[in-house]
Amino acid sequence: MKKNSMLETLYNLDNTFGVSGNEEETAAALQKEMEGLYDEHIEDPLGSQIFIKYGKDRDRKIVLSAHMDEIGFIINYIEDNGIARFLPVGYHDDRTAVNQDMVVMTDSGKKVYGVTGSKPAHIMTEEDHEKVIKIEDLFVDFGTMSREETNALGVQVGDYMGFAREGYMLNDGKFYTGKSVDDRAGCAVLVEMMKRLQDTELEPTICVVGSVQEEVGIRSGGPLVNRLNPELFLAIDVTLTGDTPGVEINKCSEKMGDGPGIKYYDWDPILGATGNNVPRKLTRRLIQTAEKHGIPYQREVMTGGGTDAWSAAMAGGGVLAGGVCIPQRYMHTAVGTINMDDMENTVQLLVNFLKEY
Repeated sequence: MKKNSMLETLYNLDNTFGVSGNEEETAAALQKEMEGLYDEHIEDPLGSQIFIKYGKDRDRKIVLSAHMDEIGFIINYIEDNGIARFLPVGYHDDRTAVNQDMVVMTDSGKKVYGVTGSKPAHIMTEEDHEKVIKIEDLFVDFGTMSREETNALGVQVGDYMGFAREGYMLNDGKFYTGKSVDDRAGCAVLVEMMKRLQDTELEPTICVVGSVQEEVGIRSGGPLVNRLNPELFLAIDVTLTGDTPGVEINKCSEKMGDGPGIKYYDWDPILGATGNNVPRKLTRRLIQTAEKHGIPYQREVMTGGGTDAWSAAMAGGGVLAGGVCIPQRYMHTAVGTINMDDMENTVQLLVNFLKEY
């Protein structure tokens, strides 16, 4: 691993277990990364980690939030022969769950490893070869021969399971790939931002948050606003890119290495109500900061997803909310990939924005 503060932080956070609903290990790692960078730490009832750096005006607050949780699975049944069935936690492409290394976090905190499987290709019918195997039809094998053996490992119904993959830099270049860069990349950006602001006295009070349960309904934004009563909420997340084969650039125009996306609009047509039409007074101010300091940026318009800014915008009496997003390839898979230059430019944008706010 290259000697780079933000890369090391990303690596440390990415390689923790943090499936939505069990983000405790990631939260502990984030607390360690944030040591010495804040004035007050709060954990809310859902488990979100709030790190407050007081400004000259203690009551004028800005929230910058990156979600700690990752998509994963939950054990819902253990067969007589010890093999376990599981269900998705968060939005998955069923094609990416088969023949994977997996890890289950047990109630005791012990990690149990297994592999997912399905019917071998040798005995598949022609119809089998034509269809995608649904997650509900897959299973995870722990190398046991009975339900009792699996239980003896600590695995029980209700345990969360995630991809067992360690992140790394691709060929010592600028691309990092990992199982949970969505959104440990955002968390690492916020840690680096706080390091660079450590000796700077700001006008507003900054509330940096590692939020929870974003992948299962962007649930943290509203509670955070109700608790902190900020005047501005910025979600620091990842966004889809369109610079790989098979992805139409006119439908997904962000590119790796071209800088962070300043969010203008997102919407999930499946959920219908989920999305954020960012007020122009916020996008205008972010772009002015980027252009003033020569920071590359992209204008982001996205369908098929959203951020914690959605629930934040409608909380309390309504809050100015938007986002700054890091371009990412292979979203919601075990091989999510980001460009470290985009990470650096996201940090620079946020640092300058806060200094001048």
